[in-house]
Amino acid sequence: MNISDVAARLRGMDRVLILTHVRPDGDTIGSAAALCRALRDLGKEAHLLYNPEITATYEPYAREYWAPEGWEPAFVVSTDVAVPGLLTDNAAPYAGRIDLAIDHHPSHSYFAAESYVDASAAACGEILWQVIRELTPITPAIALPLYVAIATDCGCFVYSNTTPRTHRIAAELMDLIDVSAVNKSLFRTKSKVRLAMESRMVADMELYDNDRVVVMTIPLHLRREMHATEADIEELSSLAALVEGTDCAITLRELRPGTIKISLRTGPRVNATEVCAKLGGGGHRAAAGATVDGTMDEVKLAVLRAVEEVVGA
Repeated sequence: MNISDVAARLRGMDRVLILTHVRPDGDTIGSAAALCRALRDLGKEAHLLYNPEITATYEPYAREYWAPEGWEPAFVVSTDVAVPGLLTDNAAPYAGRIDLAIDHHPSHSYFAAESYVDASAAACGEILWQVIRELTPITPAIALPLYVAIATDCGCFVYSNTTPRTHRIAAELMDLIDVSAVNKSLFRTKSKVRLAMESRMVADMELYDNDRVVVMTIPLHLRREMHATEADIEELSSLAALVEGTDCAITLRELRPGTIKISLRTGPRVNATEVCAKLGGGGHRAAAGATVDGTMDEVKLAVLRAVEEVVGA
């Protein structure tokens, strides 16, 4: 499929339900919201499936698009979902009937009837920007969630996935909306709890491989001690990558006893996708993740071993 094919498929749909992934970030929510708004602007009925894990950070961008309880779609689309295992539990009834998947992860498993995957895109929002332009004019109501999608997935344009195209798209969106409040909220505001958690993570960090690999942890007891919400925790995986001299940042978050979420942020020396693939996950070359059963110490040893295998390959 090319972009025109994707637009044509969407143009032929009505009663569309859009799915997002677990632990939703700005890209999956922003992409879904922008697509939903565009389809509605075309006169179509479209909704987002409610994501029970959405935080207060991103809920305002999706609030008006949640599907009514009991509403039955004719078509199902997913945005920024690489594998079916990343769908929310309430998406299970739709997992086998996804008509179109739009994604930018190189680890995409092509689970839908049709898929459009562009691994060169910094965010799924970049793809949706291209698609929506062929469907309908991009209005401020579309531009805002698209900007959220793109800006969050490239760290407000500082991550290595940022390209000249990313900046050009953002500039066009900024012609339509004032992004100052969004940038302040998403990138320059932290709760007191968040700052305290960061302090503890830095104090407890461990360095390996001649200080090139850093490991930070978010155990359940820390979250309970701090009374941290999901909004306090989201995107904490970016903290480890700030440590000077490191090129492999590993963040281990205990989701529940015996289950650890691994997040990797890496430089050119370490392929994050290959590391996480060894642990049942995936993502991008410089940013990937996996969810693994085991204790914090067991998973730490497993991911360090996987990094060593990939670097030595």
